[in-house]
Amino acid sequence: MVGFKNRYMIMEVFLDPNRDLAVDDPIIITQFNVSKAIKDSILVNFGECGLASSFGSFQVKYVNPITKLCIIRASREEYQKVWSAITMVKSIGHCPVLFNLLDLSGSIRACRKAALKCDKAKFEQYKLVVGDRLTDDINNQMQNCLERIKILEH
Repeated sequence: MVGFKNRYMIMEVFLDPNRDLAVDDPIIITQFNVSKAIKDSILVNFGECGLASSFGSFQVKYVNPITKLCIIRASREEYQKVWSAITMVKSIGHCPVLFNLLDLSGSIRACRKAALKCDKAKFEQYKLVVGDRLTDDINNQMQNCLERIKILEH
């Protein structure tokens, strides 16, 4: 008997750079926001049948609001549909976004390893950009995100 096969996509979310200047309505990347944007894109581009076929194993497993890294699970048969719908996502909330695929893997173990590597590198880059404004709260939040990747399971 063969187990159910999934694909795991590590995606990087790029927010509109001009959005940081606007203080009125800050966007926070969450699992719910990302999942809703992708499901809406699947519905618009592939219809209800496409949404239903990809709905079986689709899940946003992890989102880091600091480094804007997320892990998305899709079935092996439907991952290309999900991936193409992700590339057509134009906004989350009212904030324009772009997604970039960093890694595609077939196991959660390989995905976890690649996500840890990417997240650590992006956080080091974030620390260089922020500099002295890095607070203990952000540092603790990042450590919690790294711990969530380490215990990531099905």
